[in-house]
Amino acid sequence: MWESESESVSGRDYGNGVLSTSKHGLKTDGFEQKGQSWYVATDIPSDLLVQIGDGSFHLHKYPLLSRSGKMNRIIYESRDEELSKIALDDLPGGPEAFELAAKFCYGIAVDLTATNISGLRCAAEYLEMTEDLEEGNLIFKTEAFLSYVVLSSWRDSILVLKSCERLSPWAENLQIVRRCSESIAWKACANPKGIKWQYTGKPPNISSPKWNEMKDSSPSRNQQVPPDWWFEDVSILRIDHFVRVITAIKVKGMRHELIGAVIMHYAAKWLPGVTKEGSGSLDEGSNSSNSNGSSSSSWKGGLHMIVSGSRDEVPSLQAKDQRMIIESLISILPQQKDSVSCSFLLRLLRMANLLKVAPALVTELEKRVGMQFEQATLADLLIPSYNKSETLYDVDLVQRLLEHFLVQEQTESSSPSRNSFSDQKHMHDANQRGTNLNAKMRVARLVDSYLTEVSRDRNLSLTKFQVLAEALPESARTCDDGLYRAIDSYLKAHPTLSEHERKRLCRVMDCQKLSIDACMHAAQNERLPLRVVVQVLFSEQVKISNAIATSSLKDAADSHYQPLVSNRKSLLEATPQSFQEGWTTAKKDINTLKFELETVKAKYLQLQNDMDNLQRQFDKITKPKQASGWTAGWKKLGKLTKMTNLESNDNSPHAPNDGQTRKAPRRWRNSIS
Repeated sequence: MWESESESVSGRDYGNGVLSTSKHGLKTDGFEQKGQSWYVATDIPSDLLVQIGDGSFHLHKYPLLSRSGKMNRIIYESRDEELSKIALDDLPGGPEAFELAAKFCYGIAVDLTATNISGLRCAAEYLEMTEDLEEGNLIFKTEAFLSYVVLSSWRDSILVLKSCERLSPWAENLQIVRRCSESIAWKACANPKGIKWQYTGKPPNISSPKWNEMKDSSPSRNQQVPPDWWFEDVSILRIDHFVRVITAIKVKGMRHELIGAVIMHYAAKWLPGVTKEGSGSLDEGSNSSNSNGSSSSSWKGGLHMIVSGSRDEVPSLQAKDQRMIIESLISILPQQKDSVSCSFLLRLLRMANLLKVAPALVTELEKRVGMQFEQATLADLLIPSYNKSETLYDVDLVQRLLEHFLVQEQTESSSPSRNSFSDQKHMHDANQRGTNLNAKMRVARLVDSYLTEVSRDRNLSLTKFQVLAEALPESARTCDDGLYRAIDSYLKAHPTLSEHERKRLCRVMDCQKLSIDACMHAAQNERLPLRVVVQVLFSEQVKISNAIATSSLKDAADSHYQPLVSNRKSLLEATPQSFQEGWTTAKKDINTLKFELETVKAKYLQLQNDMDNLQRQFDKITKPKQASGWTAGWKKLGKLTKMTNLESNDNSPHAPNDGQTRKAPRRWRNSIS
C-alpha cells in the first residue's frame, strides 16, 4: 500500500493509491504465482499465454482486448483466431509492471507506490491503454497519480526518479525524468523553514530533528534545517539523472558553493579514489557537512537504496562507468572560482588521467585547477605519470597547471575595473595587485617544494627542472631558499652532471635572495660550482654590511624618538586587547631579531679584528729589509763632521796656494746644495 508523508488523495477515483475499476470482465479472486508463471484464480480456463522474459501469464483475451490497444492490434493483425501465445519481451517494467497492468484489466485493486508507478506508467503507454478504449484507463490514472501525489512529495520524487533508471528511453520520452528532476530542484531551492516533506539525508545518530519520524508536521522555528539536507538523497541517483537534477537546480539560481559541495559529495560516494586516504568525508575545502560523509557507513536510513559511504559497500564500478561519472561531473562544475576545493579538482584530475578521460574535458579541468592553483598542496600535486614518460611524477602536467595559473593571473590583472570613481578604481587595482602577488608567492613556495620532491627522480631531465623553476617571474620569490634546497637535492641525485650543467642549473637561483643560513650552507657545499660559492660569499658579506648599517640607523632613530614613549603607551592603553596582544608578539619578534643582529654584528667585528691582525703579521713577514732611521741619521752626522773638518783645514796657515783654497769651498758648497 502506498504511504505518503502529508498528501491526501481522498475524493479521487484512484483513492488512497489503490486503483480499481467498476467494470469487471470476469469475476476473479486475484492472481496465483507458481514459479515463474502467473494464473488467474477463476474457473474459466485461460485462452492466452503472454510471455515476458522468463515469466509467463496464463490469461484471457477479453479483459486484455477491452483495455489494451496493442493487444487488440497484435491479435487482429495476426489473422489467427486461435492465437494463444504472445511474446512481449520489450515491455518496459518487465513482468512486475505487466502483472499490475493485467490486474487492472481484470478489475483487481492495484496498490500504487512510488517504486512501481514509473514502471506501470511506461507499461500502460506500451500497451496503449488510452481513453479511446475506456474512460479512466490506466494511462490516465497513473498520470494523475504522478502529477498529484508523486511530484508533491520530496521522497517519492527521489524514489520515482531512481526507479526510472531501468526504464530508458520510455521514462525519458514520457517526461517522467524531467518532471521529477524539476520537482526535486524546486524543493531543494525552496526555503527549508516550514517544509512539510520528509527527507532522509540526515543520519539519525547526530543531533538533528528526526524528520523520518515526523508525519504531516514542520520543524519548529528553533530547529535549523542544514543547507545540505538534500545532498544524500540526490547522491543515490544515477549520474545522468543526477546531472539533470543539478542542471535544473542551477537554472533556479542556487548558490554555486552548494552546487560544488553536492558534486563533491556525489564524487565521494561513487568515486572512492577521489577522497583523501583514510577519511570517509570530503576534504576541508568542502562546503558540505562532514557528518554526512563520515557517519553514513553506519546509517541505513529511510531510503534503503542509498549507497553507504564505507568502502566495503560502495559499488565497484567498472572503469567505463567511472569515466562516464568523471566526464559528467566535469561538465556540470560551476564556473565560479571557489565552488569546489583545489584538492578535489586535483584528485579528480588524477583519476581522469588514469581512466583516459576525453582530452578536451581534461584540458578544461586543468584550466579550473589553474584558476585556484595557489590553494593546492604538495601531496595533491604529486600525480604519478600514467603515460609512457620516464619520470615518476607527471612534471609536464604541473607545468601546464602553472601556465594556466599565470595566464589567469595575467587576465585578471589586465582586465579593466568596473568602478566608476577613480579613487575606488585605484584602491581596487592596488588590492588586486596585492592579491595576485600573494598568490604568486604561495605558488612559488609550492613549486619549490614540488621541485625538491621530484628532483630525487634520476630520470628527471635538467631541462624540465630548469623550465619549471624559471616559469614564475622573479617577483614571485622574495627568498630563494626553497629553490636552493631543490637545486641541492637535484645535485645529490645527479652526481654525474658536468661543470657546465651544474652552472646552468645554479643559474636559476639568485644568490642575493638567499638567507644567511642558506649562504652559510652554500659556502660549504662541495656540490656547487666554485663560481657560485664565490657569489654566495660576496652576497653574504654585503648582507652583513647592510645589516650593520641598518642597525646603526635604527639605534639612532630609537634615541631620536625616545621622548615619545609616553605617548605610545597612552595609545596602547586606548587600543583593544587583541591589538595589544598582537603588538606584544610583534615586539618580542623585533627584540629577538635585534638580539640576533647584535650577535652577527659582534661576530663580524671580531672577524674584522682578526683579519687586521693577520694582515699586519703578513705584511711584516713579506716586507723587504730597509735601513732604519738611526742609520740614516748617523750617516748625515758623519757627513756634517767631515764637512766641518774640511772648513777648518781651509782656514789654517798651512794651506796651499790661493787658487786651491777657492776651489775647495766651492766644491763643498755645491755638494751640500
